Amino acid sequence: MNKRLTPLLLLLAVTTSLWAQTQPVKVTKNANHFVYATYEYGEHIDTQYTQIEIHGSWQYLVMTGERLPDEYHRHVERDKGSYIKGYSVEDIFVDENTDSITYLTHLFDGGNWERYRTLAPYSRKDIQFDTDQVGGLTRYTCSINSNKLEFYVQPFKTIWHGGSNTRSQEPRSLSPVPYYGRFPGLLVSFWRNGQCQMQLVRTEKVHSSKFYLDSRVPLVSGRELSNLKRQKMVISTRIFDSVQLCWCGKNDHIPGNYRENTPFDSVLHYAGGTLALKRIRLPQLPAHYQTFLELHQRSNGDAYDRTGSVFVIPEADIDLKPNFFDGINNHPDSLPTFFGRDGERYQGIRPGISHLHQYRISSFIYEPPVELMRFFTPFGVGQFNDRVQIDGLDWEDEAYYKQEVTDLAQLLQGEVWIGIWIGNYDKGGHTVTLDLKSYPGGTDPALPESDFNQPCPLFNTCNVLEMAGQNYGRLFGTDSLNVQFSIYDTNAHYRLRYIATGHGGWDGGDEFNPKTHTILIDGKPLFTYTPWRSDCGRYREWNPVSGNFWNGMSSSDFSRSGWCPGTATQPVYFTLPKLPRGKHTITVAIPQGEPQAGSFSHWCVSGVLLAE
Repeated sequence: MNKRLTPLLLLLAVTTSLWAQTQPVKVTKNANHFVYATYEYGEHIDTQYTQIEIHGSWQYLVMTGERLPDEYHRHVERDKGSYIKGYSVEDIFVDENTDSITYLTHLFDGGNWERYRTLAPYSRKDIQFDTDQVGGLTRYTCSINSNKLEFYVQPFKTIWHGGSNTRSQEPRSLSPVPYYGRFPGLLVSFWRNGQCQMQLVRTEKVHSSKFYLDSRVPLVSGRELSNLKRQKMVISTRIFDSVQLCWCGKNDHIPGNYRENTPFDSVLHYAGGTLALKRIRLPQLPAHYQTFLELHQRSNGDAYDRTGSVFVIPEADIDLKPNFFDGINNHPDSLPTFFGRDGERYQGIRPGISHLHQYRISSFIYEPPVELMRFFTPFGVGQFNDRVQIDGLDWEDEAYYKQEVTDLAQLLQGEVWIGIWIGNYDKGGHTVTLDLKSYPGGTDPALPESDFNQPCPLFNTCNVLEMAGQNYGRLFGTDSLNVQFSIYDTNAHYRLRYIATGHGGWDGGDEFNPKTHTILIDGKPLFTYTPWRSDCGRYREWNPVSGNFWNGMSSSDFSRSGWCPGTATQPVYFTLPKLPRGKHTITVAIPQGEPQAGSFSHWCVSGVLLAE
């Protein structure tokens, strides 16, 4: 620890009790170095110090821990390569003569540090302060974004260290939070909401450093700097860019060995054009990243609310492992099939043994696709905005969905086969743009060790190959859905990630009637859940051609079984009890309604077992 800060821990032992006190501070004669400690809810945060050193009209603020001003450049050189890309360190220079603040940002680019300058005024005319006297100090109070801020200031003069006038004392304006404005004097204490505090704990006279700001460092605006940080720090991958999903006869069959012949980064269409698939490579990221899907959807001719799904095909790159692409590239009947008591065939909805010739010597079991997001298109957003005008409603131009998929991040690294589907029979259909974005939750660039407990696909009745002949999930009228799974790690905690939506669009159909799902483990009922959305009327602005009724309601307003037109259905999670090592059975039972006049109800349910 640097000698300047060695006595600081002893000093803090004395000053810790002062965190709740607000009183003038005795300042060392001709002091030019000031140290502030941070407290939260009365507890001292011993890794957060803010230091100010003055030289002439300049103040130099160092915001991080024990690093002193003259150590900064050695600090960044020493730590080269020890942060994630986009990590930044910021120093603040305040010039009282020009009443300006210069922010010097060092931005890590993966191997080097890039430097940028941004400028801001020191005085803030846009903030209105109330003032009063408290314990010999002037208190300035304001409210910003519902946060009450209090600044306690005492008069302060000192010589101009390193400046032309080094004998006479002049008034100074010193603050560890200069971005809130300039106060006439020395800021002794700063409070936020009466709970978080920065307190001046040390003043001293030290050898004055001369600050030098290189004018060659690029000068950018605050917004430009934020964009630069975001571009480097947020890992963003465009999966699909304005891709059309329509009933237009597209089927990009891959001949021969599809693992060898399927190109990377090309959009392939299947199921008549209603499904798009891409084979891509995604980076492996540190475990602290959070990953989200962002989807933009717009009608390109289809006026109806449609079911959509974003999914991945697990381990599609492994030779001799049957997977959902067999059904995409050929026909759904090439997938392991469940024969229901209703006489129907249900293709590829649960793990099973493939009957295809190329897997005759394989010991691998087929696994269903893993659903990342279930979404529903609104009635005609975009394409039909000019068709209907209603007073008080301005139609949105597109539907936007954003959903976190961090719990499935292990399936989103390395080689990934990812698809998107919207069920429709319209030659214009819909257009979609899909991005995968990962945001860091820390600065450690270390990659996690390989985890044995990968997400385990259990079932998926969302028939994304509907237009190629895959059956609807209507088996629940005569059957329960039973799936075997294995527990290998008895120390792990297991959860079921479950997405469920009901369909059958008439008064008696399951779309408009709540049904309670029962989930059993090894034959014992453990969980019940009733998928239901009662907030569909909130999304009226996304549904320009939703049917309007005599009573003022619209079709899109009606509550539904787990979904609304223009929304994504959020997964629900069930924590499994402690299970012994070995094979177990999960069962999903749904009281599906009876068919009526040629119409039938069905359920799209998907489940993934997560181990933590």
